Amino acid sequence: MMGSMAISIMWFRRDLRLADNPALMAAVDAGDDVVPLFVLDPRLWRPAGPSRRSYLLASLAALSERIGGLVVRSGDPAEVVPAVAAEVDAEEVFVAADFGPYGARRDQGVEEALQDGGGRRLVRRGSPYAVEPGEVRNQQDGGYQVFTPFSRAWREHGWPDPLPVSRDVNWLLDLPGDDLPEVERPDGIHLPPAGEAAARRRWHQFLETGLATYSSSRDYPGRNTTSRMSVHLKWGEIHPRTMLADLRERRGESRQRYETELAWREFYADVLARRPDSARDYYRPELASMSYAEPGAHFDAWREGRTGYPIVDAGMRQLRSEGWMHNRVRMIVASFLVKDLHIEWQHGARHFMRWLVDGDLASNQHGWQWTAGCGTDAAPYYRVFNPIEQGKKFDPDGAYIRRHVPELRELPTAQLHQPHDPIVDHATERREALARYEAVRNR
Repeated sequence: MMGSMAISIMWFRRDLRLADNPALMAAVDAGDDVVPLFVLDPRLWRPAGPSRRSYLLASLAALSERIGGLVVRSGDPAEVVPAVAAEVDAEEVFVAADFGPYGARRDQGVEEALQDGGGRRLVRRGSPYAVEPGEVRNQQDGGYQVFTPFSRAWREHGWPDPLPVSRDVNWLLDLPGDDLPEVERPDGIHLPPAGEAAARRRWHQFLETGLATYSSSRDYPGRNTTSRMSVHLKWGEIHPRTMLADLRERRGESRQRYETELAWREFYADVLARRPDSARDYYRPELASMSYAEPGAHFDAWREGRTGYPIVDAGMRQLRSEGWMHNRVRMIVASFLVKDLHIEWQHGARHFMRWLVDGDLASNQHGWQWTAGCGTDAAPYYRVFNPIEQGKKFDPDGAYIRRHVPELRELPTAQLHQPHDPIVDHATERREALARYEAVRNR
């Protein structure tokens, strides 16, 4: 027992911020003292690569600095969270709802363990989304399978205004905790600043200097004109409601385009919540029986940026050096893996989730399925990205390729986009991909 004062627990997960945080507001309202808890879950930590781990640790350090400390425990949340609640005699543990397959199962287990361990409660308030998955429904009271009608209904549904920073919080910090692990960051990895303050700075900089040209420039990876807010959204260093409120004060095509990108994130979260199997399996199973190649030397070359196709290699090297890849290039490299190398999308999706600091399960898996032709709004399988023409169109001056493939920097632009000792011939593999597709269609 910690005395007669009410104590609540704020279990931080994908909401590493103090502003616009409904779970934190509820925890403050419920407790005289609030325990700021973070559980280092081995199920999530083990598959993460060094860039992903490094960014999370930096974000936790930023949150800890704002709070004045953080209670960190390592282990299975179904054991750790009830143990902390028992230590401080907290009746309620507050969280933002998690709609992912593992997160939902984990929270159900924690909820049951809290109840069994003394009648305590797991209280869900808010989520990482402006509109929670399941809230946008079609005329048949079900979910949408196509983005455009979802986005219209999502806008019509609307979302609440952002919440202010919580009033002064009496943080309860004098609990034993575990040290965060050391992460050895490989040479050459450069990650963005982490934390709530960094997210706000980046967002306001983009609003003032990048939003006006976003619609016309967003597809060109060499121009650095995207917002780079995906990592801050992933870890909840800023809430999409906050961003949507700021966008509401803007006008023009770029504002609409950016809002649409936020809608895509919410659409994929909605789809995954309704179809949790689609995190690993085909959303549309028609292509599951296609003949695919086993990952081998070609897969290794793709992962390491050694395919011989400059735009593909630039993207894969950017992934390793920054923990991030431009969205247009994500589509190009995904198409190359599935349709030039004939390797199933799950292998590429898993590699992305290991290295991307912004790796969001719903957006990542369904983005891959879109390119592979088996997801929602899927690009037809016969749409095969030509990596040479994609490079010419979206990196016309070669700035992106030169930045990430230094051995090609001195080449004139006219030669830069041509394959250099390629591992496959695109024209040949395109025909092979279409032949495999026809074989499935004709079964």
